Amino acid sequence: MGRIIFIGGGARSGKSRFALRRAAQLGQQRLFVATATAGDEDMRERIARHQRERGETFVTREEPIELVRALDDSAGFDVVVVDCLTMWLSNLLLQELGDAVIERRVGGLVETLADCPADVVLVSNEVGLGVHPEHALGRRFRDLAGRAHQRLAAVADEIYLGAMGCMIRLKPAPISIVGDP
Repeated sequence: MGRIIFIGGGARSGKSRFALRRAAQLGQQRLFVATATAGDEDMRERIARHQRERGETFVTREEPIELVRALDDSAGFDVVVVDCLTMWLSNLLLQELGDAVIERRVGGLVETLADCPADVVLVSNEVGLGVHPEHALGRRFRDLAGRAHQRLAAVADEIYLGAMGCMIRLKPAPISIVGDP
């Protein structure tokens, strides 16, 4: 079984850039699993920027829904970067799946990670530090993401949090700032 590296943080916190650097340290055969879809011009630009940042050092697979399948199909790769889990959860919500179904999908992800021979770098947005969402869908998303993060953090070998321009290693101890703040 490979290592599970879990990287979270707010928007524009540097978590994706850090994930790519961490993946480069872990192996030469790199897979990038993209969960975003280009639904509008802004997302198309963001996806293109991320593709430029990765360059040609990763094989990219777009998988907005079947994340477990993408990991199951990752044979031959040393490291897999999944960017990002909260987008995946959002995509599942847009499929109008119930909370219990989404929770089972998260459970399937946890099980798959336990058997994945590659190191897996998971990127996610920390959504629980902001204001209480006004709408029921926003609260549902926040709660699902929070529960998913708890489950993934419980099995992660390394956990990092991006905050205020710094990447903070939470696990393994000791807590410290890593890289250039």
